[in-house]
Amino acid sequence: MDKKRLYIDFHVLQTVPPSCVNRDDTGSPKTAVYGGTTRARVSSQAWKRAVRILFREGLLDPEQIGERTKKVVGMVEQEIKTLAPEQDAPKLAKKAVENAGLKIAKGDNLDTLFFMSWTQARALADLIVNDCKDKSQYKEAIKLAPAADMVLFGRMVASDPSLNYDAAAQVAHAISTHAVQTEYDYFTAVDDCAPEDTSGAGHLGTIEFNSSTLYRYATVNAMELANHLDAQGTAAVVRAFAEAFICSMPTGKQNSFANRTLPDAVYVTVRCDQPVNLCGAFEKAVPASPNGFAEPSKQKLTDYAKQVYQYYTGAPQDAFTVGMGLESLAPAMPLNDMLDALETAVRRHMDGNGVE
Repeated sequence: MDKKRLYIDFHVLQTVPPSCVNRDDTGSPKTAVYGGTTRARVSSQAWKRAVRILFREGLLDPEQIGERTKKVVGMVEQEIKTLAPEQDAPKLAKKAVENAGLKIAKGDNLDTLFFMSWTQARALADLIVNDCKDKSQYKEAIKLAPAADMVLFGRMVASDPSLNYDAAAQVAHAISTHAVQTEYDYFTAVDDCAPEDTSGAGHLGTIEFNSSTLYRYATVNAMELANHLDAQGTAAVVRAFAEAFICSMPTGKQNSFANRTLPDAVYVTVRCDQPVNLCGAFEKAVPASPNGFAEPSKQKLTDYAKQVYQYYTGAPQDAFTVGMGLESLAPAMPLNDMLDALETAVRRHMDGNGVE
């Protein structure tokens, strides 16, 4: 076993009713051709955003959450006002950001989005308040102490690659396990203030939608997390990511369709060799049947996982399932029990890898 490798894979089967979770530039639900058939698709970006929103709703402490924004000057200004309210915060904040090598465009905003933690903003504020002249220290301040979600999802700065963070988490585009066909909802809206004798609608329109059983996959490189966190912190962040990934839902057209579902089944593995995406289980689309798509999808996922383990990778070091239908891969348990067991397993493996 490679002591420097530890991957946590998340496999989720989730049925979504008529919905438009993630749209393309024309307003149509996103799709992909896989195995020669058109599948429903939800982009990884949409689901990562949903995960980050749940982080903000209590799964992570505020200090563990970064901001992806053009308004980093405002973040530093806010910290300066706390440290030295008597000083000219707007002027000093702008100077601190420039000293760090970030390019400011109109309106004291950056010309592109930048991922920064509040700890980094505070470090810049402290340097400028104490009249530090060494610009290398400002640049170093925005390299150190990244927030947990910054380490999970990475930071890419095209103008200065030295500020990059490799993402510890990778999220696949969710795809349906079966073929889908886009449908159209023709709707009308009534003008509440129209005279009583007015006939017809005040507005007409259409919304495109589909419904599907999705296969969702993500993986977390725990050792990459451990480059910035201790063993306990790494295990806690993996747990938070697990809960957020399993329970989140992108908000596209949520008011129109109320499509907030939870998974049909979840399979989580801890591996010390490599991540393993099991989407190949659905390269041949699940056919329509009286039993729907969820149950045969569970069986196909189970069969494919066993095949991969037999011929390629071997079984994972630890495995957990939530929901019914995947018990031959690992015993089923309630979500909270699984999260506890996963956190314990990750901490055990981290301790075995010498991460304190």
